[in-house]
Amino acid sequence: MSESDDQFAGVSSRSTKHNPRLDQELEHEIQGMLKAEHATRSHEWRETEPVAEGEPDLTTDPAGTLVGGVPVGMTEDAVVARAELARWLDRADFPADGPALVEAALDHRATDAVVDELRRLPEGQTFERIGDVVRALGYPTET
Repeated sequence: MSESDDQFAGVSSRSTKHNPRLDQELEHEIQGMLKAEHATRSHEWRETEPVAEGEPDLTTDPAGTLVGGVPVGMTEDAVVARAELARWLDRADFPADGPALVEAALDHRATDAVVDELRRLPEGQTFERIGDVVRALGYPTET
C-alpha cells in the first residue's frame, strides 16, 4: 500500500471516528442550532433556564460592551482592571504587601501590564483581598 497526501490508499477524507451515516446524523442535529441561533433540545429539562422575572438580564449591557453590565459606581476600565488583577492573583496570595503580590503575579506568569500595575501599590500596606488592591491603585469600586 502506498501513502499519498497523508492518507492511506483506499481511505477517504471523511472522519474515521464515526461511520458516514452517524456523521450525517450529527451534522443534522446541529443544523437547527446553527440556523435558529438557539438551542433545539428535544427535552425541555436540557434547555438553559431563562432569567427569572425581576432579575437583571446578564447577557447584555445596553450602555457598553461588558456582558452583564458595569456595577454602580464603577467604570468599564475599573471592571476590566479588577478582572485582570483577579485573574493572576489567587486567594492564597492574600494577605500580602505590594512586593509579595508582585512576586505572586510573576510566579503565576502574569502579563507585564499586571505586574506594572502591582508595582504601583503603596509600600508598607497589607492587602487582605483584591478589592483592597483595586482601591489602592485608584480604581473606583461598587457603591
